[in-house]
Amino acid sequence: MKRRRFFKAMAAAPLAPSLVAQQTAAPSNAPAPTSPAPPPIDATQPPAPLNRAPSAMTAPVRIETAVADEVANMAPRYFTPAQFSALRKLSETIMPPMNGAPGALEAGAPEFLDFLISESPPDRQQLYKVGLDQLNTQAKKRFSKMFADLDSTQTATLLVPLREAWAFDPPTDPLARFLREAKKDVRTATINSREYASAASSGGRRGAGGIGLYWYRLD
Repeated sequence: MKRRRFFKAMAAAPLAPSLVAQQTAAPSNAPAPTSPAPPPIDATQPPAPLNRAPSAMTAPVRIETAVADEVANMAPRYFTPAQFSALRKLSETIMPPMNGAPGALEAGAPEFLDFLISESPPDRQQLYKVGLDQLNTQAKKRFSKMFADLDSTQTATLLVPLREAWAFDPPTDPLARFLREAKKDVRTATINSREYASAASSGGRRGAGGIGLYWYRLD
């Protein structure tokens, strides 16, 4: 009985590797699975956009530019038109062109003072605004004109306080105190301008215009 079972087992043993070989070889004969074909491309349609976030490195950066001459031209912003016209007339009278040097108007001193006073303490702002208004008021009262429209003789009549002797203490009269401060400011702004420094350099004058430093008329 045991011998019969032994021969049955030996007869069945060679069949196991062949069955395994058939099972493992069967998939190699089957066709390989294929992926679905892509849809046909329609040349008349625009390509679909890519679903990706824009990159900051590839996005163009727009830089605003300005003409240098336009940037360098200052426009009055603080004083009223009547006040600024009076300031220009006063500046022209205090510092006219002389000996080849530019005057206050050529140096842009009124425009610079318009900016400077706008950034000054309130008491200095009040001194300028009241002083310029008084010049216009006195001009209309005595000559029926704005201060900017006066001739040289009429202007000198209103600027008499400038001819008074200098004293350490400031004048008590508001107009006289304003004229004293304005004279100093107009002169300082003029001789420290780029125009004045350029004229001094071309004329061979030393010491004019400070130590080579000057303010730019930038807006």
